[in-house]
Amino acid sequence: MFVENAEIALTSDPNMIIWKYLDLSKFVDLLLYRKLFMSRSDKFEDQYEGTFSEPTYEEIKKLAEYKPGFLDYYKAQRKKVVISSWHINEYESFAMWQIFTQRNEGLAIQTTLGRLQQALAANEEYVQHIGEVNYIDYKKEHIPFENPYFPFLFKRKSFQYEREIRVITDVSPYGLEIDNGLKIEIDIDTLIDCIYIHPKSENWYKNLVIELVRRLGFDFRIEKSDLESDILI
Repeated sequence: MFVENAEIALTSDPNMIIWKYLDLSKFVDLLLYRKLFMSRSDKFEDQYEGTFSEPTYEEIKKLAEYKPGFLDYYKAQRKKVVISSWHINEYESFAMWQIFTQRNEGLAIQTTLGRLQQALAANEEYVQHIGEVNYIDYKKEHIPFENPYFPFLFKRKSFQYEREIRVITDVSPYGLEIDNGLKIEIDIDTLIDCIYIHPKSENWYKNLVIELVRRLGFDFRIEKSDLESDILI
């Protein structure tokens, strides 16, 4: 379930529009099992996930001289934190289509922050927090570490285009050993506001998605991407 954390920065606007871009197989998995996949933090492509900037690392090294297990704790924590990433944008993103979908057969789930928070209530087993990612210069800027979630809410400025908001769960209290990630219960009907079909896809693909959604018992609004709408001249 979603639980607010006063130390984690998050807009108070429940109507903020967010997106998840994914391929068809991941979309089917989401609908079929009604579970949201959350990836283990150290399995992302960015090797800096869950690590610290240089100024923070120097500070932690000094503390580790008096607390030998301090650094080991943070290294181990990367295997204990799972994340679901969402893109903040009022409109579709051409870059997100290209980066996160394969060929011409991807989809995008459009929802709002409020709907995501409500949908997470279906999961009573684990606690989730939601926070906006900060993009900083890892050579110059400091990452606070008073809160164990902070290292997972900062990324290098090179990733600013992602405009990311994250659902985060720490599985340490549950005694779990996570392989690639964790699936959590989620209310799909509450979560999904609209589904957008890849801008380069053909009509048969849109019809396939519509039929697939219908057969799985859902009634979502499904749209073709606006990026390929007809030109006016």
